[in-house]
Amino acid sequence: MDSSGEDPLRADSSAPAKGPSAEPVGLVGNAGKLRPPEGGAGQPAKRKGRRRKKRGPVFAGSGAAPDGRNRPPVESRKPSHPDPRHGSGKGHGNGKVSHVAHASPAAPSAISRYPAAPRAAIERDGLYAALDLGTNNCRLLIAQPRERGFRVVDAFSRIVRLGEGVGSSGRLGEAAMERAVDALRICSAKLADRGVKRARLIATEACRLADNGPAFLDRVHGETGLALEIVSRETEARLAVSGCASLIDPTTNGALLFDIGGGSSELVWIDLTRQAERHRRRMSDRIRTWASLPVGVVTLSERHGGETVTPKVFEAMVAEVTDMLLAFPEAAALDRAVAAGSLHMLGTSGTVTTLAGVHLGLPRYDRRKVDGTWMSAGEVDRMMTLVTGMDYEARIANPCIGRERADLVLAGCAILEAIRRRWPCERLRVADRGLREGILVEMMSEDGVWRRSGPRMERPS
Repeated sequence: MDSSGEDPLRADSSAPAKGPSAEPVGLVGNAGKLRPPEGGAGQPAKRKGRRRKKRGPVFAGSGAAPDGRNRPPVESRKPSHPDPRHGSGKGHGNGKVSHVAHASPAAPSAISRYPAAPRAAIERDGLYAALDLGTNNCRLLIAQPRERGFRVVDAFSRIVRLGEGVGSSGRLGEAAMERAVDALRICSAKLADRGVKRARLIATEACRLADNGPAFLDRVHGETGLALEIVSRETEARLAVSGCASLIDPTTNGALLFDIGGGSSELVWIDLTRQAERHRRRMSDRIRTWASLPVGVVTLSERHGGETVTPKVFEAMVAEVTDMLLAFPEAAALDRAVAAGSLHMLGTSGTVTTLAGVHLGLPRYDRRKVDGTWMSAGEVDRMMTLVTGMDYEARIANPCIGRERADLVLAGCAILEAIRRRWPCERLRVADRGLREGILVEMMSEDGVWRRSGPRMERPS
């Protein structure tokens, strides 16, 4: 996967990538399902005129709702042409252990989740796109398949803070929606200018939680031509694994992958000791268990403060997340695996890439140097001490943090610290990749772009 000399993943960028294809992305194809979750989830109760209920973590589990009854899935939008290959929907938000819905994606439009193109068209045009509208960021990647991966030809990233205030109000704010629509207009123009024929456009936690999330996506469709689908937390976790698969050390027994987002954080135990079936080569088939925590850098900083964070406030944030980890599925087995020293952590989030940038002493954030970096537990400790010891102005002045992340980075550090205290792995690998790369890999795998006539090529891993 290539990127330009500029940093398209940290700032607005329209410059095409230059240079030869770098390292391949890991392959997780044809929308592999997480195991073991199956079935539907419950409908959240209407929130009118009363306080919003606190959400609990979403864990891997059975298909029944927490009260034991089977309920219909929650649809992100009403589909006119359902596609059963991918699910979307909301987790059950009643403060208990919840289960993930499998619902239909968004209705197609001129620029939407394009259907698979004929083989000849894929070879001729060769452009795929993935858009991720999250609680904090709006991100787009446009890429072209290569022999063992893909090359990024255009990218865009902008902090929009769509989920600002959703935790307390239950609704997307007007200013936040305006910021997101402005960014999405740029994405729409890029897709049109590049002539992209195959894309998947997703929205995550902020739109999942907000009462007006579906109405906002209708507005986006009308104003930008983009039809986004609200994906489930299960899908988020799977896509993170798909996008980061090539960074998992194959000589270990697996990895504990975490994705600290703006409104939710996903944890996935990838177990390489389990013998994969011969026809199953996707890394998602090695997922042993997973959980989605209803906390991210935006929601945690809004509750505890982000500019002035005393040691007492920081510990309060760590304690809140620690409580959420108590019911992680197969926690005791994971404890033993970590204690044996056979697992490493794999982090994909702005928090961990920021720490890596500070660790490397970069004068300006450079994803080419950050992506794939290994950090020992001691090095992570030192960077956590350094960053949490900075005041707000010092965080703004740091080139790898900056003003846009200065009030969020300590909340991310608190989430990471809670995970590390619970499962103290000796090594952490940093990934400046995630959902968008996972989307691209899955689409390319579905289309068979890594298969050629004659002897079959090995899939990227």
